[in-house]
Amino acid sequence: MTCRDPNRCGGARTAAVRHGAIALAVAATFGLAPTLAGAADPAALVTAEVTLGAVVVKGQALRVAPGAFSANVFDAERIRNQQLIHPQDLLRWVPGMHLRSLGLGGVADPIVLRGFASGAHGGDIGFVVDGIPLNEAMSHADGYADLSVLIPLEIDALTVFRGPVSPLYGNFNRGGLVAIDTRKGGVYRQGDFSGGSHGTGDAQVALGARLADNQHVNLAAQATTTDGFRPQSAHWRATLAARWSIDLTPALQLALSGRAHRAEADSAAYLTQGQFQTDPHGIDPRVQDDGVERRFTTLRIDLNYGLSPDLRLLTFAYQTRQDFTRWFTRPTTADPAANWRQREESYDRRVFGAGMSLNGRSLVAGSTWIWVAGLETFREPTDYLLFDGLSRRERVNPAQFDRNATLDSVSTFGELQAPLHPLFQPTLGLRHDRFSGDCTRLGPETGDQPCGPLADLDHLSPKIGVRSDLLPKTLQLRASWAEGFALPGGFIKYAIGAADLRPNVFRQTELGTTLRLPGGVKADLARYRIDSTQEIRTVAPGVFENFGATRRDGLEASLHWSPLDELQVSLAWARADSEVTRNANPALLGKRVTGVPEDTRTLGLVWSPPAGLGASATLRTVGRKAVDAANTIHHEGFSTLDLGMTHSGRWGTTRYRAHLRVDNALDRIHASSKLLIGGQLMYGTAAPRSVRVGVQFDL
Repeated sequence: MTCRDPNRCGGARTAAVRHGAIALAVAATFGLAPTLAGAADPAALVTAEVTLGAVVVKGQALRVAPGAFSANVFDAERIRNQQLIHPQDLLRWVPGMHLRSLGLGGVADPIVLRGFASGAHGGDIGFVVDGIPLNEAMSHADGYADLSVLIPLEIDALTVFRGPVSPLYGNFNRGGLVAIDTRKGGVYRQGDFSGGSHGTGDAQVALGARLADNQHVNLAAQATTTDGFRPQSAHWRATLAARWSIDLTPALQLALSGRAHRAEADSAAYLTQGQFQTDPHGIDPRVQDDGVERRFTTLRIDLNYGLSPDLRLLTFAYQTRQDFTRWFTRPTTADPAANWRQREESYDRRVFGAGMSLNGRSLVAGSTWIWVAGLETFREPTDYLLFDGLSRRERVNPAQFDRNATLDSVSTFGELQAPLHPLFQPTLGLRHDRFSGDCTRLGPETGDQPCGPLADLDHLSPKIGVRSDLLPKTLQLRASWAEGFALPGGFIKYAIGAADLRPNVFRQTELGTTLRLPGGVKADLARYRIDSTQEIRTVAPGVFENFGATRRDGLEASLHWSPLDELQVSLAWARADSEVTRNANPALLGKRVTGVPEDTRTLGLVWSPPAGLGASATLRTVGRKAVDAANTIHHEGFSTLDLGMTHSGRWGTTRYRAHLRVDNALDRIHASSKLLIGGQLMYGTAAPRSVRVGVQFDL
């Protein structure tokens, strides 16, 4: 539960608790290993892996097949080769994707994609885990999604759809979608352990085992702790994920899965410009006892039935419970000498959802058509508390907000890939979403945000694409047009004056090509344009209208070259131009959208032999971006260099990889984020040079 007595709730202060969480996570998983896996012969375990039928979530077959839309797929091997502590660090290899690190422990960092700057910290990117949305309807910001509830070692595949192209998901799919599939089936026992600078330690373990001829279990656990590179910035988190499945008949499978996550963090907040220039790793003396507490649990049941070898009915139901409380000190006026104020925001969130889909392959006129059609619904009530003007987490003023916001959704969707001819392979998608809900006050409030019934909103989103194989296995072209949408933000949608509002609509047009050449060369290029219409503005207190538009143009490119099996060269590059094309303030016309870098580059070189020494180098460059709407303040960008070494081999029957990572190897002092708060320019400091050593092993 959320801490309701701030005077007795600490942040991440007790090292024994943090290190105990690591020990508990390791013991919880490997303590089960002898019981589940026994002392079976390794060859027998491998045989068991192929006796279970394929396990899918909605539309998974569509994600495997080459499509007409731009997407990046990371498999489990590539994810593990990155030696990740947090899944979001993988996203820098997606062209145009940029992590705007805030440097606030326990708070999701904004992620940029296709000209949208508030993914994860807001609703610009959809995130789903095994087909279930991770985005939060009314937590911190609409669409907030914290990827720290996921364990890198449990991820089987991570797919990034660039742009609002997937009909499998609706709201929060503006700049794109990140679809994460966890491991299902398989026989393995793996561990990843590392430690390094700033008191950082991470332990991950994963287990896949056969319980009987028709049963399987997948377990994963992670515990992470750090003292932070600034004062008052220690934090820890621990996660346990489990899945059990049974083949009731050759065609019918039942699965139960769950996840438990807890995190606590202290926070040093932001720095003023003057403080950043004099002590970029310090803390403002006006920052109080800031931090985060979070508990997250989810339970899920799946029942999958194979109607035929090429047709499967998938059904699921789930419940999620989350408590999130944040204490945050910040300036509230432009006066640099004024005192800062601390606020407390608390979200008690529950989600109840269910859905079903038909996933099929059909032979039509000599070609295999892949399709999915489904129906899903969820109900998401959130209790919201906001207090402002606290004294070191002690509430001294009445609640500014004390209310419940409920969002209900019913959606239908379908997608078809029809390879009619190598030169003409269309993809057709359609999604319809309908939303309703209500807002009720739970106690006295001093705030003036609207709170009432949500007028029913619905939207139909078409997606159309074509892929053409001009030269089979060598040259492919693709073209698409897709529409996405976003509901009115915050409590606007619960206002009486919002009854006639329509969703904010995003329409993307894209052209792309993929080229494969002898010598291990693969190149991809995409050109897109996204027009945003029906944006929402306030006409008068409580009165709103659809007015405003933006245009986002961009070019994205990636290159992968493997001149040798052991050597890989990778480049991800993007340029984004975004501007306001319609606004109530004429002075903003033609201005760039804030928070979006003009360009990003990630260049990587990896030498990875199957045994012995390996090495890697990654150069990351982030270009200039506007900080304020008038474009008078800019973040000038930065470059970083990360280096790594590995040693792979065997110790008996155990495969291992020892690794050394040096992030920000040149120790460049820079701000990973700049933003305006209370009229003042604030800095989020990036980490200095950090060293981490670790080992990965497979038993």
